[in-house]
Amino acid sequence: MLFKGLKIGDLVAKLPIIQGGMGVGISSSSLAAAVAKCGGVGIISTAQIGYDEDDFEKKPIEANLRALKKHILKAKEECKNGIIGINIMVATRYYEEHVKVALEAGVDLIISGAGIPRNLPKLVEGYNVKIAPIVSSVKAAELILRVWDKKYNRIPDVIVVEGPRAGGHLGFNNEELENIESLDFNKTVKDILELKRSYEEKYKKHISIVPAGGIYSGEDIANYLKLGADGVQMATRFVATKECDAHINFKMAYVNARKEDIGIVKSPVGMPGRAVKNDFILKVSKEKEKITRCYNCLIPCDPTKTPYCISKALISSVKGNVDDGLIFIGDNGYKIDKITTVKELMDELVEGIERA
Repeated sequence: MLFKGLKIGDLVAKLPIIQGGMGVGISSSSLAAAVAKCGGVGIISTAQIGYDEDDFEKKPIEANLRALKKHILKAKEECKNGIIGINIMVATRYYEEHVKVALEAGVDLIISGAGIPRNLPKLVEGYNVKIAPIVSSVKAAELILRVWDKKYNRIPDVIVVEGPRAGGHLGFNNEELENIESLDFNKTVKDILELKRSYEEKYKKHISIVPAGGIYSGEDIANYLKLGADGVQMATRFVATKECDAHINFKMAYVNARKEDIGIVKSPVGMPGRAVKNDFILKVSKEKEKITRCYNCLIPCDPTKTPYCISKALISSVKGNVDDGLIFIGDNGYKIDKITTVKELMDELVEGIERA
C-alpha cells in the first residue's frame, strides 16, 4: 500500500514509525538518532537515563537530569533534520524537572504515559514542542482531550494508543491480560479515531493517532494505517539492532527468547508488566528481595513493600547481567532471530507496508 509520512503538528516524519521509549538506558541517543536518520521518530526514555553516570549512586536525580540533556543534544547533533522526542512516565519523581531539562535541550516531542499527564500543556507553555499522551482506553483519551481543552485550550498533537501486547508496564489489569484474545484493540483505536474529530474541528488541527503494542512487521503497520491510524509506535524490534544502547547480552536475550519465555510479571509499581521469565523473575516470585538502596525513581513504589527494586533490576539487565535483571519485552519478541541495523530493519518494515 502507499503510505504518507507521520504528521506531528507542523513536523512530518518521512516514515509512519515512532520508536518507543525504553528505559533504563535501552533507548538513549544512539538508537534514537539512528531511527531519526532513517526517517522515523527517535525516542529517548528518561527513566533512570543517568544510570551509567559516575555519580548516579550518590546523586541519581542530578545524574539523570544531566544525562537527559546530554543524550538529547547528542541525538539532535547526529541527525540535525530528524525528529527527536522523549518518553517520560507521569509516575516519575521530579517529572517537571525532567520536562524542563528536555525543553531547554530542544526536544521536538514529549510522549507521556504511566498515568494521565494532566498538566503537561502548562509545563510546555512558550516552547514549540509537540505533546503526546499515551492511553490504553477510550475513557483515558476522552479525559485528556476534555481536560486539555477546558483547562489549557490545547489538544494533543499525537495520541499513542497502547494495546495489551506491549512490553513493559501495561495499562490493563491481570484479568484482562489473561483473556487477551477477548480484548478488541482495533475497536479501541477506531473509537478514539471517532472521538478526536470534534476536537479537530474546533481547533482546525489534526491529531495523529498512533497504535502501539505487539506491532512486529510492515504488514502489521499497514493494517493500522488501513484502519485509519496515522502511524505506529514500536519498541521491541529496535532492541535487536546494533545501534540500540543496551549491552549485547540484553539484545541476545531477545534473540534467544522463546514464546513460552515471555509472560506477565509482577512489578513493584503495582501494574502488570510483560517480560522474559528468567532466573530473576523466578527468584523474586518466591521471595521478596532485600532492598538496600532506594533511587526514588517512581512515585507508586514503596521500598518497604516492593518485591524488588525495579531500578536495580533494569540496570542489571541493561549492563548485561541478564540472569539477575528484569528484561521487558513485547509479546512478539520471540520472533526476533538476529541482530540487525536500524536501517535494515526500517527498510524491511517499509517493504512490508508496500507489499500489504
